[in-house]
Amino acid sequence: MKPTLQVRLSQHLALTPQLQQSIRLLQLSTLELHQEVGQMLEQNPFLDLEEEAASPFETPLERPPADTPPADRIDEPFDGAAHRERGDPAEGHSAGDGGEQVDEIRADEFGTPGRDDWENGTEGDDFDGIRETPGRVQRDGDEDDSELSERRGADITLAEHLRRQALSLRLSPEDRVALLALIDSLDADGYLADPLEEIGARLLELGAAEAAGVGTRAARGLNGTAHAGIAGVAGHGTPAPNGAATPEATDAPDAVEAMHDRLRCALRWLQSLEPPGVGARDLGECLALQIRQQPRGPARTLALRIAQNYLELLARRDIRRLMSLTGASEELVRQAQALIVACEPKPGRPFSQAEANIVVPDVIVRKSGRGLAVTLNPDVMPKLRINDLYAQAARAQRGSAGNPGLSARLQEARWFVKNVQQRFDTILRVSRAIVERQRAFFTHGAIAMKPLVLREIADELGLHESTISRVTTAKYMATPQGTFELKYFFGSSLATEAGGNASSTAVRALIQRFVAAEDAAHPLSDSQISQMLEEQGIQVARRTVAKYREALKIAPAALRKTL
Repeated sequence: MKPTLQVRLSQHLALTPQLQQSIRLLQLSTLELHQEVGQMLEQNPFLDLEEEAASPFETPLERPPADTPPADRIDEPFDGAAHRERGDPAEGHSAGDGGEQVDEIRADEFGTPGRDDWENGTEGDDFDGIRETPGRVQRDGDEDDSELSERRGADITLAEHLRRQALSLRLSPEDRVALLALIDSLDADGYLADPLEEIGARLLELGAAEAAGVGTRAARGLNGTAHAGIAGVAGHGTPAPNGAATPEATDAPDAVEAMHDRLRCALRWLQSLEPPGVGARDLGECLALQIRQQPRGPARTLALRIAQNYLELLARRDIRRLMSLTGASEELVRQAQALIVACEPKPGRPFSQAEANIVVPDVIVRKSGRGLAVTLNPDVMPKLRINDLYAQAARAQRGSAGNPGLSARLQEARWFVKNVQQRFDTILRVSRAIVERQRAFFTHGAIAMKPLVLREIADELGLHESTISRVTTAKYMATPQGTFELKYFFGSSLATEAGGNASSTAVRALIQRFVAAEDAAHPLSDSQISQMLEEQGIQVARRTVAKYREALKIAPAALRKTL
């Protein structure tokens, strides 16, 4: 081949480090953003956090922001300059008293040339590629008092609750070690996660290590719990004076059998503790442990038999099959079913940490006169500023042969402050556009939701669809109807007989209403729900109804039928 020279003209988009940081901050959740801010505060001395800024998770979210003007409604056009004059924290204002003034970043810089796979503009799937199941926090005023007390009382874990009860039992050191080992093997639901054989093998291994005088840290117990007498429960006795283990081997048949016997005895102790059903190895055993605490009678005996052998038939509501296999009457089967339904399938549920499911909203929507006020949650906004002392020192060394890294650090801090401010500004703009499009939802609920896709908000705000996707991911809005993820307000459209469009979110709300009002003895099938929707003027296929029903976690008609 003969070498030649050619001149080609091409265009490509180069993302600067600052723009890459802007895009990355935009897609972070609130928790991830505060972790990012904490890391930046540790790494960059030019960045400071205002002293009066409290943690976003320590201040109540219900209080209205003090600096929110009453006339701040979505009915008014969004004016960025006027917004900054009012001192809104979402806009590009001064980073803090005494800090440096930061500039505005153009919002259209957040677009990228590529789109996600589901952002190709096709409407083939009813979900339009968007996960529309709401991340919602219920705020019903009629919440059960007992449930509230359980949630508030979940200050200790299930393992701690069981260990306190174990202290009141008169057990030998070996039996206590075996019981604590079983407690450490429970999962969050209160079930025994590991077979007794595996737990016994671990205890034998730790007992051998303790008897040999090695691995003392591991031999202190399982999962960080300090146990004593592991060598004793493993059958090794005391270590020899020279630190060697006793002649008895870890895998001796007698030692293994003795360990299994001790663990089986400890399991009976564990299953006698509160809450009832703890320490079970499967659902049937969990229900049986709770049923045994009921008064004796034919219904209790039948419920035990069903829980141990015929749970699958009970789940299918196959009454006739249960009557045939057990020889019991229909009334007795119903009484046994009532006993089983009253049991708790997850004994560890009251001890689960409810705080882990709390959602901190990024945007708050309140009714204000005839309009809706859309404001950022001030409790999640980090209040950052540029350290004046370090900034002046860096400027003083700019003309001299000082450290060139100081200027780079200062510029990095400035860009970070601007990018954080731009992130909240973009979230606010997108939220206002969503509220304007879905105004009927805030009055009538999900049934009034309108079809909405990312492209509509992107065209309205002059942003890219990928930017809207990043803004609406893991960002939440607190509304009078509850707290929802921003993606919840987007939904594909379904055709109607009148020639209009209906939102898939509204269709799912209708399906929920139909199922809630159905006859429990004759539940609605997917075909019947499809016909009812067609009577409402909405054309939905049976397969689409089944997909929406599964997304709503509604069981099929055969499983919803009441016995």
